[in-house]
Amino acid sequence: MTDAIGARRLNRGITATWWYTVSGVLVFQVMILFIWLSIFARMRVDPVALTLIGVGGLIWCAASVPLLLQYRHRDDSAGPVAGWRGILIPLAVAIAFGVLSGLASGLWLVGAIPLIQSLTLLNWPRGVRLRFVIACVAVIAALWFIDLKMTFDGADAEVTSVWFLFGFFAATLPLMTVTSLWWWDVLVTLDRARAAEARLGATQERLRVATDVHDLQGHHLQVIALQLELAERLLSPGGEKQRDPDAALEQLRLARASVAEARQGTRDLAMRFRGVPLPDEIANAVDLLRAAGTTADATVSPDAVAAPASVLGPVIRETTTNVLRHGGGNRARLTLGRVDGMWRYEIVNDAASANGDGASGSGSGLDGIARRVAETGGEVRVERERGEFRVIATVPDAAGAVPMQDAAFGDAAAEPGSAR
Repeated sequence: MTDAIGARRLNRGITATWWYTVSGVLVFQVMILFIWLSIFARMRVDPVALTLIGVGGLIWCAASVPLLLQYRHRDDSAGPVAGWRGILIPLAVAIAFGVLSGLASGLWLVGAIPLIQSLTLLNWPRGVRLRFVIACVAVIAALWFIDLKMTFDGADAEVTSVWFLFGFFAATLPLMTVTSLWWWDVLVTLDRARAAEARLGATQERLRVATDVHDLQGHHLQVIALQLELAERLLSPGGEKQRDPDAALEQLRLARASVAEARQGTRDLAMRFRGVPLPDEIANAVDLLRAAGTTADATVSPDAVAAPASVLGPVIRETTTNVLRHGGGNRARLTLGRVDGMWRYEIVNDAASANGDGASGSGSGLDGIARRVAETGGEVRVERERGEFRVIATVPDAAGAVPMQDAAFGDAAAEPGSAR
């Protein structure tokens, strides 16, 4: 359940970044169009033609969205025309708009910009993309210079200054577009690396557990098999040795002892994996919160290794689940230290809503933890103020010596939905 919540938050973060990239590209295109219309107005272009150019420019900007959406789901190994059916209409719109605006204004640069920008949005390979952008900037600079000499040579200073501004934005349009797409590629690469690292870590942990279980159980099972085989021979008539029930019984006792050793070894192995030091427990909690899109930090005392992990470990896990399920998802802070002979653990996060729905601090999760901590002489407090939800657990130094069953926390861990 927690993994699903974290995945949803990650997906929301990636989607928000993607639409930020799209809006940045489109805003820059609209700025180009606005400067464009300002130049045409000063050139005394016919109002009807000016209106058609404005409407055509908005259609051109809208036609760029399918190209951006196709880029989002691109295949690194595919070429720029791999999904050619999806790019035909946007390119046709860019060409038509370029021809219309170029004929209306008589400017080469104005006619070339729409097609150049649309081609920049295609899925070019990385090396080809860089060379293509350099070529586009060179073409834009050349066409800008030609139009300056042919059309604006001798024009008034106001029109010339606007044309210089348009040339600057036109030259930076491909650069800005490619930079935005490059930033998106970096984000996707980081997200894939994070997912691959998580899968690799889980695989390595499974392999380590499998190796330890194999070594432990393989040894004991082999010993037990030999002991049972020897007992069978001692009890079988006509075997290689004389019947010796007493010796066979001794071998059965040894086999039973080996079974007990195997069980104890398995139990110790399980406890070793479950008994995580509290600094590592808090580090894992911070990593989990950050992976779910929450800004999290922790302050841990240098001697926190001595804190009672059997008591505070379930508290850390339960409160972390609380933050993921019911928190606002923006920030969280964890603190563990010794205060007046007591270990004090505190977690603070932003509340999910102003009215406190879903974060009242009641429920079997925190109530169960409070009961178990109280059995060790400690206390759990839940506070809510100024849009923050706070859980504070204090336990004595000797709390770790109090026998506590992990199953006591099973309800809280199995049903995180009832935490608050």
